Amino acid sequence: MSGAVPAYGLWLFVAINSAVFIIFAFSFFRPRTKRDWRSLGAFSAFIVALFTEMYGFPLTIYVLSGWLQANYPGIDWLAHDSGHLLEMLFGWKANPHFGPFHLLSFAFIGGGFVLLSRAWRVLYQAQRTRTLARSGPYARIRHPQYAGFVLILTGFLFQWPTILTLAMFPVLLVMYWRLALSEEREVEAEFGGAYRRYAARVPRFIPQFSQTPGAKHA
Repeated sequence: MSGAVPAYGLWLFVAINSAVFIIFAFSFFRPRTKRDWRSLGAFSAFIVALFTEMYGFPLTIYVLSGWLQANYPGIDWLAHDSGHLLEMLFGWKANPHFGPFHLLSFAFIGGGFVLLSRAWRVLYQAQRTRTLARSGPYARIRHPQYAGFVLILTGFLFQWPTILTLAMFPVLLVMYWRLALSEEREVEAEFGGAYRRYAARVPRFIPQFSQTPGAKHA
């Protein structure tokens, strides 16, 4: 942004963009349990922190301003597009919205939302019939919904990395890991041997695309 249009301080944009992505995630994830709401809440905190820096106050730019100006003197770091740090640091000269990291972020974010949507349909049917979710994404990965959230968060980090979101990311990974373990204990208590056999074949977070679904535990 340039001229009379401000680059930051656009708090209405912060609110609108945060709401859009949180509602979008809600519609794909459809939280039902306290664990689901905690997962969505953590995701929402990340999103609000992200858009606060993207449109509200560029904390990361201010913290790194001395180093950035010294090492990249030809860049106006208070221009909105300069917040795409990876494009700027790697010397992408064209519009950063069409840069490699920005396009890569779209792939991660889109893939995450698709995974959330497909996983929710399988999980909803399994919960309705009180059976074990094993088809669709669950045939290759035991926790596709948590993996979907991580893909989305990773995508946003490629697009607009900030000190706060980078600090939040490992905390969220640990939180999702612990929620997954807690969920597994509950499902094992309900389905017993059937779940243990399923868990022995299907990886927890990283799918085995090179093999048939459920062929190997990881």
